[in-house]
Amino acid sequence: MLGQNGNMNCERPFGGKVVVFGGDFRQTLPIVQGSTRHDIVNASLCLSYLWGICKLLKLTKKNMRLTVGSDKSKIQETKEFANWFLDLGEGKLGGQKDADTTFDIPDDLLIKDTNDPLSQLINFVYPCILRGYENPDFFSEGALLTNK
Repeated sequence: MLGQNGNMNCERPFGGKVVVFGGDFRQTLPIVQGSTRHDIVNASLCLSYLWGICKLLKLTKKNMRLTVGSDKSKIQETKEFANWFLDLGEGKLGGQKDADTTFDIPDDLLIKDTNDPLSQLINFVYPCILRGYENPDFFSEGALLTNK
């Protein structure tokens, strides 16, 4: 079927144009004003009718977060955590794929120091920060990324 200007792509998504969606769709949900958690999850790109026609490309380079600053004995433990985290993000853990899914967090990921949990978390996430913070070049060679 031809469109107004003789364009045969008028019936195709985005008018037949190539559209690139970037990011980690497990982390960022759309904003749907006045909706429930269930509505927001169901509005995500991964659950859209468009997802079935998308061509999914994945990065295949080495995950630097798994190896930088780690000794070889910790690398396997870190890989297991990364795989668990990916399974969580892909909905492979817990029950149905909706906003109220329940899953178990492994004991080794829990903060058990109730006296100073913030310090324990900082030491776990940034184990080298206390050794290098006095060196002015320490922070110039990297970045701490966080959401706001």
